[in-house]
Amino acid sequence: MPDPLRILIADDEAVIRLGLRSMLEDQGYRVVGEAADGTRALDLVRRLRPDLVFLDIKMPGIDGLQAAQALLAERAVPVIVLTAYADREFVDKAKDAGVLAYLVKPVRESDLRPTVEVALARFREIRALHDDVGSLEDALATRKLIERAKGVLMRRNGLDETAAFAQIQRRARNSRRTMKEIAEEILGEERRD
Repeated sequence: MPDPLRILIADDEAVIRLGLRSMLEDQGYRVVGEAADGTRALDLVRRLRPDLVFLDIKMPGIDGLQAAQALLAERAVPVIVLTAYADREFVDKAKDAGVLAYLVKPVRESDLRPTVEVALARFREIRALHDDVGSLEDALATRKLIERAKGVLMRRNGLDETAAFAQIQRRARNSRRTMKEIAEEILGEERRD
């Protein structure tokens, strides 16, 4: 059986934290920390590394939306906003902050599992997309390096594009290094000349 999901709750009302903790634990989740303000919530998230965070919007110091923005910028953890406010203004602010779900108090136990599961799924999708973008950016940067190195070889050795590319490939294969490493080496040699 997998480890239970580790959750942190941040709400300035102790009775809300207690009730939410009870409902979450009844559903098999594990509450690993509680905070009464956004600053403490941020500290606990960084220290305890929970799998998911519930943040009340209105808290002293750093409010829940500011905390959510900080956590989501770090891609640290999925955030569910917990609030007594269903006004359009608060919903829009929560969307802008990047929260993955919005629960209005009083929270019904029957709403928790679907909200948690959907928020986790969206967070995983966002993280996967971010990883894909990073991979594509790396591939593009590598391609640009190789193109520049080909240009150097073409100028220096009078090669055509196909021959310059083949030379980079051959050097990479013979030295058991990547084409990116060979391209960087060629460009380094060019700078030294």
